[in-house]
Amino acid sequence: MAALATPLTEHAGIEVPLICGAMYPCSNPELVAAASDAGGIGILQPVSLTYVHGYDFREALRYMRRLTDRPIGMNALIEKASRRYHERMTEWIDIALEEGVRFFVTSLGKPAWVVDRVAPHGGVVYHDVTERKWALKGLESGVNGLIAVNRRAGGHAGPRGVEELIGEVGDLGVPVVCAGGVGTPAEFARALELGYAGVQLGTRFIATRECTASDAYKRAILEAGEDDVVLSEKLTGVPVSVLNTGYVRRMGLSAGPLARRLLRSNRTKHWMRLFYAAKSFWQLKRSLSDEEKELWQAGKSVAGISEIESAGDIVRRYAAAVSGATPA
Repeated sequence: MAALATPLTEHAGIEVPLICGAMYPCSNPELVAAASDAGGIGILQPVSLTYVHGYDFREALRYMRRLTDRPIGMNALIEKASRRYHERMTEWIDIALEEGVRFFVTSLGKPAWVVDRVAPHGGVVYHDVTERKWALKGLESGVNGLIAVNRRAGGHAGPRGVEELIGEVGDLGVPVVCAGGVGTPAEFARALELGYAGVQLGTRFIATRECTASDAYKRAILEAGEDDVVLSEKLTGVPVSVLNTGYVRRMGLSAGPLARRLLRSNRTKHWMRLFYAAKSFWQLKRSLSDEEKELWQAGKSVAGISEIESAGDIVRRYAAAVSGATPA
């Protein structure tokens, strides 16, 4: 495993520099635990655990602990659009710390308060960024690493390419993780060669036996090519990478002129984001079980995904591409 040792593996206490990224609504406990148990690290998404999968948050953490004794991380969406949501996120972070979580991934806001909360407990924070200016703000907040979300990612993709983004943020003195467009072991190895400290996968882990997404969603990922991934503003008000299904085509890709105006206004943008967040939570949750509501997030990595595997086999195959070992 020496070839796989990076600052990410040291920070997270893992063997393989590979993150199973937090996904709303796909991050069920079994998937998160399986990625961790194989030597990577699964990142739990608290809204998925509680709202979609119906767990009490602390009990979900304890359930995952029964599935694996290896490190598990937590995702904190930290934008303070809602005071109630911020209070709930703070409570979830405190519970996670009490239950032994020490690796945190932050996004959609300034992470200083998360760093201040977890650092006294030995917690490590990696922050999602799409370009240098956001990376600098994260560093001002004291984060330990960056997750560089490129234009090939699912969900809220960034504007930069894989190589362009490491060139832009790779000189800031902290580990940088590649997020987006990695669907094969060879692409994982290439990201490490470029100087990334690890890779975060999302779409690849949806097409697994442990993920509870619908069979239709998984089949769509297997059958899709890069050109089947489009950007839609209809989900959150800003472009999100989704599969170009019949439902998406009927719905359209662009937000209306009134919505765009309200999203740009300093007086109304926070309320509009809150509205879109609530709507998207409901739409994405429904899409897991209602095959007529084909609203499925995915990134360009679909091009390299051709079969449904176990999460553990994915971690082991990717590790073997770097270490030269034969996956068990």
